[in-house]
Amino acid sequence: MANPGSRQSVFHQPHAVIGMIHVAALPGTPRASGPVGTIVQTAADEAGQLADGGVDAVMIENMHDVPYQMRDVGAEITAAMTAVGCAVRRAVNLPLGVQILAGANRQSLAVAHACGADFIRVEGFVYAHVADEGLMPDADAGDLLRYRRAIGATGVAVWADIKKKHSSHAITADVDLAETAATAEFFGADALVVTGAATGQPTRPADLQRAKQAVDVPIVVGSGTTPENLESLWPYADAFVVGSFIKRDGLWSNPPDPARLKRFMDRVTLLRGAG
Repeated sequence: MANPGSRQSVFHQPHAVIGMIHVAALPGTPRASGPVGTIVQTAADEAGQLADGGVDAVMIENMHDVPYQMRDVGAEITAAMTAVGCAVRRAVNLPLGVQILAGANRQSLAVAHACGADFIRVEGFVYAHVADEGLMPDADAGDLLRYRRAIGATGVAVWADIKKKHSSHAITADVDLAETAATAEFFGADALVVTGAATGQPTRPADLQRAKQAVDVPIVVGSGTTPENLESLWPYADAFVVGSFIKRDGLWSNPPDPARLKRFMDRVTLLRGAG
């Protein structure tokens, strides 16, 4: 295993901001309504808006595909997300991330490798937990990193959620956040993602601090960041994944809101200047 200092990084500046693109419902899912070409174009357009607003990276995620399947999403989802990723890659010259729900980590890696993305966000990397899709009993680190090596995707960084949102962690209640973070680092994660309880719910500064003190890899805030709480999270985070706040009315399912994005990035600029 590489030592932490030699691991993959897409952080081109401190406190990077990763803007979320919540891809419209994909073919075969209950809420699917539009053709793939329209879905692809909308995602590319949103990427352009986020880039124009000053984010440091973007990430695509199939969040409109509710209810999610566990790990084994269909080939149609992988194919559609590859088309989206390629279009976003052409639209903006920013680091690109991929996540496919729920826990479809291999598919995310395959999409990222095909479209030239820089990182994937994964769940179930270490330890078991109960997700809202059901029991996720098998940790994915061993198989996923071997798959990354096998397909030649070692240039794609793996960002692993720890004690992730929308989940119960009662079965690992005796393994605290710091120990979970240390295990994920030991198992080869390139960065760790810490969240609140649900999408849009704030991440607790104390949780970030515990994770930061336990590992040497970057710590990413995965939910609930706003201009109001950004300063309290700032000392412990290397990056922020931002979705809900920068969407119209603060709802993840809405399109980006340039005014809300500007307000967020203005706060980032102020904090960077003070640091």
